[in-house]
Amino acid sequence: MPDYKRMWQAFGRTVQRREATTPVKRQPRAQRLSKPYPGDFIGIPDLSYAPIADDLPDPGEVVWAWIPYQEDHRQGKDRPALIVGKDGDWLLGVMLTSQDHDLDREQENSEGRYWVEIGPGPWDKQYRVSEARVDRILRLDASGVRRIGGRLDESKFAAVVTGIRQHASG
Repeated sequence: MPDYKRMWQAFGRTVQRREATTPVKRQPRAQRLSKPYPGDFIGIPDLSYAPIADDLPDPGEVVWAWIPYQEDHRQGKDRPALIVGKDGDWLLGVMLTSQDHDLDREQENSEGRYWVEIGPGPWDKQYRVSEARVDRILRLDASGVRRIGGRLDESKFAAVVTGIRQHASG
């Protein structure tokens, strides 16, 4: 007669090992906005450099906030963004990345994505060089800003503004 107790214990160990090594597919995070996302800003907004040393996000500052994906605004992720202006109650920003898009510039440009290098800053724990995506202007809910990561130098902000004026949709 088979020893069912030993078989069940062995089966349990196999399942535990498999659970430990099988990647878990995560469900998309729920939208972290206090109000529905109205969509990306279309056109070229009033762009201003106006950082103020306080606890509120201002144009010229890099913030960490929930950034909606372009293909599905109901999904997104927490990432840094440079605040470039305002649209009513919404902050306007461009997302940042530490990936070097100079390596795939041709492919990125063919997809309509344009990047401006802004250098390293305190918004990145590893102090990596960052790039700002200047063809997509995001609306950010000020209440969804998790933290202010730093102030961008005015000359680098001006380079981002130039990139926005060249590539923003509208």
